[in-house]
Amino acid sequence: MIIALVIDSYDDLNNGTTASARRFVENLRALGHTVRVLTTGEPGPDKYLLKRAWLPLVTYFADKQSITFSKVEEDVIRSCFEGVDVVHFYFPFPMARAAEKIAREMGIPCLAAFHIQPENITYAIGLGRQQWAANFFYWFLKKYFYGRFADIHCPTEFIANELKTHNYLGKTHVISNGVADLFVPPEHLKPEPKGDEPFHILMIGRLVAEKRQDVIIDAVRYSKYKDRIALHFAGKGPKYERYVKQGSDLPIKPEFGFYKPEELRELIYNCDLYVHAADVEIEAIACMEAFSCGLVPVIANSKKSATVHFALDDRSLFEAGNPKDLAQKIDYWFDHYDEKAKMSQAYAEQGRHYSALSSVKQMVEVYKQLKPGRLGDVLQLEHQPEQPAE
Repeated sequence: MIIALVIDSYDDLNNGTTASARRFVENLRALGHTVRVLTTGEPGPDKYLLKRAWLPLVTYFADKQSITFSKVEEDVIRSCFEGVDVVHFYFPFPMARAAEKIAREMGIPCLAAFHIQPENITYAIGLGRQQWAANFFYWFLKKYFYGRFADIHCPTEFIANELKTHNYLGKTHVISNGVADLFVPPEHLKPEPKGDEPFHILMIGRLVAEKRQDVIIDAVRYSKYKDRIALHFAGKGPKYERYVKQGSDLPIKPEFGFYKPEELRELIYNCDLYVHAADVEIEAIACMEAFSCGLVPVIANSKKSATVHFALDDRSLFEAGNPKDLAQKIDYWFDHYDEKAKMSQAYAEQGRHYSALSSVKQMVEVYKQLKPGRLGDVLQLEHQPEQPAE
């Protein structure tokens, strides 16, 4: 198949969706498919480049989320779409909206992915827990973009159910973004820290409000092992300076960094526990990468996070936003290292069910089912009365 992937930013690996898209393209190509990428950034194989767009005020907030907008250049879009079998849209941004119209004119089947949770937007503009604001953005995204599509890719059942709750009528296809084959358990698990050796805790994710790294820093203060806990935050973002300051008085100052995939795997191998404190999460590939390597997670039990469903029991859950409860879970795993070793195997086994290559194969089957036409056209055809036999 020839597939066009429409994604405004393809080069910034600090954005988890972008990283997943790159892995998705690599796996599609490995299966023999041709993938054209309509995007901004640097030249590359089968990349159709658009200029970056600057939107007043919106770009200011988007930059903090590692999100880029691209200009609508019709000649580039049409050139990318010429002869393709399907167009896969990653973000509901202005360029994608214009490109969808062009794809329909050209009679090409289309699929829209739902990767931006409305709560990501509300946190970015300072309205984090205001449900009315999230409801507005669910409505707006449907009206502006997703209401045109008969088929929508959802990485988890959680977000598929959220779309149904907010009256999205398109058919949802639940397929994980998948974990790269790189993230597998080490030959030998990290031994229990002895004496005064630090107990290393990791969280992977952008340093933004909804990821709640602040809860982890505060939790250390309540831990009976606070003198031995070393925090590692893998990611970049606007909260960096604030979190450095927040953790500056801990006995062991938190470490912040951005890592290539191989480096990240080594960091996972060298940690004792993974904590995912996010209030908002559509899937959390970062958490999946960690437990696929056998690192036991402790996950915020948030109603707006799909990551909750990866916890194998209550020992891997804590009350979202509650550092005292998180400290108790950290202390439990510190005290029960042997039990943690047993659960490590269970989590690694769970990780084997989320292969990125398997996800790509499932997506190709969805591609084969797609038909040209917008949601309204499809619904109209589905509700046409059957013609009586002659």
